[in-house]
Amino acid sequence: MSALVLLGCVLGYFVLLLLVAWRTSRRADDAAFFVGSRRSPWLLVAFGMVGTSLSGVTFVSVPGTVASHGFTYLQIVLGHVVGYAIVAFVLLPLYYRLGLTSIYRYLGARLGDTAQRTGAVFFLVSRTLGATARLYLVVRVLQDMVLQPLGVPFWLGSAVVVLMILLYTFEGGVRTIVWTDTLQTAGMLIGLIVCTGYLLALLGQTPLQAWDALQAQGSARVLGTDALAADFWAKQLLAGIFIAVAMTGLDQEMMQKNISVARLADAQKNMLLMSLVLLAVVALFLFLGGLLAQLGPRLGLPAGGDRLFPAVVLGHLPGWVQILFVLALVSALFPSADGALTALTASTCIDLLRLQERHDLDAAARTRLRKRVHLAWAALFLLLVLAFRRLDDPSMVLLILKLAGYTYGPLLGLFAFGILTVRQPHAAWLPWIALAAPMLCALLDAQQARWLGGYRIGLEMLLVNAALTFAGLWSCSTAGTDRRR
Repeated sequence: MSALVLLGCVLGYFVLLLLVAWRTSRRADDAAFFVGSRRSPWLLVAFGMVGTSLSGVTFVSVPGTVASHGFTYLQIVLGHVVGYAIVAFVLLPLYYRLGLTSIYRYLGARLGDTAQRTGAVFFLVSRTLGATARLYLVVRVLQDMVLQPLGVPFWLGSAVVVLMILLYTFEGGVRTIVWTDTLQTAGMLIGLIVCTGYLLALLGQTPLQAWDALQAQGSARVLGTDALAADFWAKQLLAGIFIAVAMTGLDQEMMQKNISVARLADAQKNMLLMSLVLLAVVALFLFLGGLLAQLGPRLGLPAGGDRLFPAVVLGHLPGWVQILFVLALVSALFPSADGALTALTASTCIDLLRLQERHDLDAAARTRLRKRVHLAWAALFLLLVLAFRRLDDPSMVLLILKLAGYTYGPLLGLFAFGILTVRQPHAAWLPWIALAAPMLCALLDAQQARWLGGYRIGLEMLLVNAALTFAGLWSCSTAGTDRRR
C-alpha cells in the first residue's frame, strides 16, 4: 500500500475529528472544557474510556508480550476489574458529594493546600510521562509505515500529530473528547477484530485450533506460579487492583470524564461496564498476540516485541487491512493523548494557578490563560516524544507501568491517608515525604537482588511506594479532626 494513500486516510480521519470537535465545542465555556458542563451521556463515557485506558501502547505493545510472557498480562487486568469497583463505590461517591472539578481539591479540603498542590504535581508528572510514552510509540509506528517512506523526518511528524490533537481539544475540552473518544474507540475495536480475523485466515486456523496451538507452544499461560518471580499471580492481581485505583480513580484525566456525568449512579454504571468491556478487549489483544507469535517465525520475523504487529501488517497483509490498521492505530493514539492534554491543562489551571478563584480576572481573561496553559503542555508533549525517541525502550507497556509505580505511589498514599485516618500531617513535611518515597523505592529496586535474595519486586512497587508515603505522613502528623467534618 502506498504511503501517500495511508497518509491521505489519516488526514481524512483527522478532518472527521475536527468536524466532531467543531460541532461539540460551539458555545463551550470553561465549565464545558473542564467537566463537560456535567451533562455527558454515561454510556458514551464508558465506551470512550475503553479507548483511553488501552491507548496505542496496548494496540502495539501488549500483543508483542505474548511470546515472552504468555497471557500473564491478563492477571493485571483481572485485578483492574476489582480496582474499578473500588473506584466506583469508594472514590466516586466522595468526588460527587464534594462537587469537585479537580479531584485533587479533595486533598486540599482534607489535608490542606500543600497536599492539593503536591497531589497535582505528582499527577502532572505521572500523566505527562505516561501520555508522551504512549504518544511516542504510535508516532514511531506511523513514522515507519507512512512518514519515513515519504521522507518526512520524525520531529516533523511528531509536531504534526501534536498539532492535530491540540486543534480539536483547544476549545471544547472534555465536552469534545467524550464524543471523539467514542468514535476512536469504535475505530480501534474494528481494526482489532478485522486484523485478528485475517491472521486466523492466514494461519488457516479456527479460534479453537489457534488456542490449542498456543497451549502446545506454551504461550497460553495465564497464571504465574513462581512466588518469587515478578509475574506471580497474587502479586500481579494485587498490583492490578491498585494500578486501577491509582491510574484511574486518582487520575484527573480519567476522573474528569466520570464526573462530567450528571448522576453518581450513572458514573458508577460507567465504571463497571468499562471494566468488563476492557477485560474482553485485552483478552482479544492477547489472543492476537498469540497469532503473531505463531506467524512471526514463519515469516522470518521475531516472535515478539513492539515492532512485530506493524511489521506483519506492513509487509504481509493486503492494502485494505493496512488502511484499517493505521486508522485503528490513530484511533488508539488520540483518546489517551487528547484526554491527557485536557486533564493536564485542567489540573494546572485549577490546582496550581487557582484559576476558578481568581476574582481579579474576568471570564475572557481566564479563558485566555487556560488556552496559554494548553499550548504550553502541547509544546512539552512534543519535546518529551522526541526524548523518548532517543530512549526507544523495546516494550513500552512495561516501562509505562513501571514509571506509574514511582509516580502514582505518592498519590495513592496521600488519598489513603486522607480517607482512612483523621490525622493531620504537618504541611512543611508533606512534599518531602511524597518525594522521598519514590526515591527509596528506586534504591530498593536497584538493590533488591542483594537485599531480598531471590524475591523480585514487580508492579507491586506501587504498593510499597504508597505504604512508604502513608507511613511518612503518619510519622509527621498529629491527631486531629477530619477537615471535611
